[in-house]
Amino acid sequence: MSHESSDPPPASGPEVAHVPGLELPPEDVVVATTPRTPLAVRLVYFVAGIALFVTALGLMRSGAAELIPTLQGSVFTDNPLSTLGLGWLGACLVLSGSPVAASSLSLLDGGAIDRTQSFTMLTGSRLGAAFVVLVVGVVYAVRGKGGGAGRRAPISIGILSLLMTAIAYVPGAVVGYALLSRGAFDGLTIGTSPSITSLTDTLFGWAADVVRDVAPDWMLFPVGVVVLLLGFRLFDKVLPSVGSAEIEHRDTAWYTRKWPMFLLGCGVTLATLSVSVSLTLLVPLVAKGVLRRSNTLPYIAGANITTLVDTLVAAVLSGNQDGVRVVAAVTVSVSVWTLLLLAFAYRPLRGGCLRVARWVLGSRQRLAGFAAVLFAVPLALIAV
Repeated sequence: MSHESSDPPPASGPEVAHVPGLELPPEDVVVATTPRTPLAVRLVYFVAGIALFVTALGLMRSGAAELIPTLQGSVFTDNPLSTLGLGWLGACLVLSGSPVAASSLSLLDGGAIDRTQSFTMLTGSRLGAAFVVLVVGVVYAVRGKGGGAGRRAPISIGILSLLMTAIAYVPGAVVGYALLSRGAFDGLTIGTSPSITSLTDTLFGWAADVVRDVAPDWMLFPVGVVVLLLGFRLFDKVLPSVGSAEIEHRDTAWYTRKWPMFLLGCGVTLATLSVSVSLTLLVPLVAKGVLRRSNTLPYIAGANITTLVDTLVAAVLSGNQDGVRVVAAVTVSVSVWTLLLLAFAYRPLRGGCLRVARWVLGSRQRLAGFAAVLFAVPLALIAV
C-alpha cells in the first residue's frame, strides 16, 4: 500500500478539501492576512527588539557567571550528556528552542560550561524545540468534533517534526562534536567590528546595568531569558508575517517535490526566525487536506537547518569566538547530513517516519507513551 494512501489529497485551488472529523467554521479554514504594519512602527519595533536582545544577552551573561558555583560540576552540567538532556528538557518545558540555545552560549561565555557542553546543550535545544508542534497539533485536533484520520492528521505533524529533527540532529551532531573536539573549527573567526559592538553597548548596555543594580544575582539569568522572549516577540512584529493562506492557494504541484519544499522550509524559518512558528504552520495545512503528511518532511528538514541563524547572531554579538564555533559546528554537520539524507535516502526515510507516526497514532496509550519518552530520555541523560 502506498505510504500516502491515508493522507487527504491536496487542494487544487482555493477550495479546501473536506477532512472528516474537523468541522471548522470558515474563519478557521483560511488564515486571514493581517494588515501591514507601517514602516515607522516597524522601525520602532526593530530598535526596541535590538535593545531587548542586547539587554538579555548582557543579563544572561552576568547571570551565567553567578550560576557557576551552582552549575559547575552539578548533575545538570557535569558532562556533555547532562547538558544534552538539559537543553532538550528546557526546550520542551518552555515550548521553544531559541531561548535555550541562547542560554547555552551565555553559560559558555560565563564559564559555567565548556564548548563541548555548550555544543550538546545547543543540540538538545533543537531536539526539544518541535515539542510545541505536537502540543499545537493536539490542541487543533481536540477542537474538532469528529474522530479518525481527521484528528490524527494535525497530531502527526508534531510526531513527524520530532522524528525528522532527531534523525537530522543526532547523527549530524555526533560528527560535529568530533570535529569540534579535534579543533576543526578553531580557525573560524566571525565577529562584528569593535565600533558596532561598542555602539550597541553604548546605546543599550545601560539597561542591563540598571537591572543588575536592582535585582539579586540569582535572578539575572531568568530575567534575561524573559527579556529575550520579549525581544523575539518584537522581532516577530518587524519581520514579514507568513500565513498558511499564502502557501495553500497554489494550483501547481511544486509542493509535492522535495527540493522546493526544502527551500520553502528554509525560507519560512529565515523569515520568522522561529522553527516553532514555521513548523506549526503545517498543522492546519495538513489537517485541512491542503498538504499530505508525506510531503512535509523536506520542509521540516529545511526549517531545522536555518533555525540556527538567530543563535549565530547571538554568538557573533557576544564576541565569544568559541560560541561562534559551537554554532558553526552544529550547523555545518547537521546541514551536510540532512542534504545527504534528502539526496540519497529520501524514500526510505519518508516511509519509515510515516510508519512510525501511524503506529504512534494507533492508540491513545501509544501517543501518551511517545510524549512520555520526550521527557524521560532527557531526564535520563541528565542523571547519567
